[in-house]
Amino acid sequence: MLKARFLASINDINPGQWDSLFGSRNPFIQHAFLQVLEDSGSAVVETGWRPQHLVLYSGEAPVGAMPLYLKSHSWGEFVFDWGWAEAYERHGLDYYPKLLTAIPFTPTSGPRIGTANGQNLKTVIKAMLCAIRQLAGEQTLSGWHLLFPDQEMQELLGDLAQEHHLLRRQDVQFHWFNRGYGSIDDFMATLRSARRKNLKRERRHVAEQGVTLERITGGDITDGDWNAFYRCYISTYLKRSGHGGYLTREFFDRLREVMPDQLMLVVARREDAVAACALFLFDSETLYGRYWGSLEDIHCLHFEACFYQGIEFCIERGIAKFDPGTQGEHKLMRGFEPVKMASYHWIADPRFRAAIADFLTREQHRSEAYTKLASRFLPYKKNR
Repeated sequence: MLKARFLASINDINPGQWDSLFGSRNPFIQHAFLQVLEDSGSAVVETGWRPQHLVLYSGEAPVGAMPLYLKSHSWGEFVFDWGWAEAYERHGLDYYPKLLTAIPFTPTSGPRIGTANGQNLKTVIKAMLCAIRQLAGEQTLSGWHLLFPDQEMQELLGDLAQEHHLLRRQDVQFHWFNRGYGSIDDFMATLRSARRKNLKRERRHVAEQGVTLERITGGDITDGDWNAFYRCYISTYLKRSGHGGYLTREFFDRLREVMPDQLMLVVARREDAVAACALFLFDSETLYGRYWGSLEDIHCLHFEACFYQGIEFCIERGIAKFDPGTQGEHKLMRGFEPVKMASYHWIADPRFRAAIADFLTREQHRSEAYTKLASRFLPYKKNR
């Protein structure tokens, strides 16, 4: 008999127990990353992220787990459901709070449900869905949303969708794939002539403006590098949105302390002064482009720091995939390919569930058409 417990903090479970359930080097699902989000004040009750992490126990042994939050808004999710919330409001109903399984402020796919060895994943998911529905009923919540699951989880949830009234939502991101390139020139050689010239021109243009770039990993990142990165991060957020960003300085400092071996920092300098920085996380299979900021407006520098430096890093390390973050058709012309992403949604009210299902069907047709159209703009030679 599996028993569900909802944890008010990730600190309420032993880090080794949590990580053993996921067995993944994916940085974002690790206990350390979730702990930093909470302990730094970035994903906490005060910011609209009330932790409710769901853990299944067999006796006293945890056999399944997933990150879970009670959300009072939809910021920091990157799967946009503002229209659903507005529809609820127009009908005099509350969309918030809602339950969310996701990694805060992190629109990248990965494991979302972990299991102990010997446990049947489908059985665990069913038990979790039952616990979620019970919690939603007790607290009159509008529903539950699972964002950016990996491919294995998508397949399992797809099998359970009809039985458990799960709605699938499709979207598109752009990822770069390392096809055994020995150097960035090998990658460039797979591009059509016009696109190859454009990429080289962009890189040359950055150099001609007196900008030099350096990639720094792990313990080689100095206090000075870190301070410069945070200045860039804050400066860019203030320019774009008038606030200092979702993530606190303590978040970044703690991240550097607990996960240094999964950090890569690109520092761009002009005349020995830092002009911009881009911070990446990585594991053995994927490079994740996450946080960017600049102090100067330098043409093409974003492409160089956030895309081309990442591609070079993947080739050097033999990393198979580069996920640079969500949105941006401009990535297509630089070799990033359209990739279908999915999220799953359980809506408690059957009337709204039916209306949202109809919307998602129409949205999926548009997404499929967009993906096909986007593929036509890829810069690769036909015989690559």
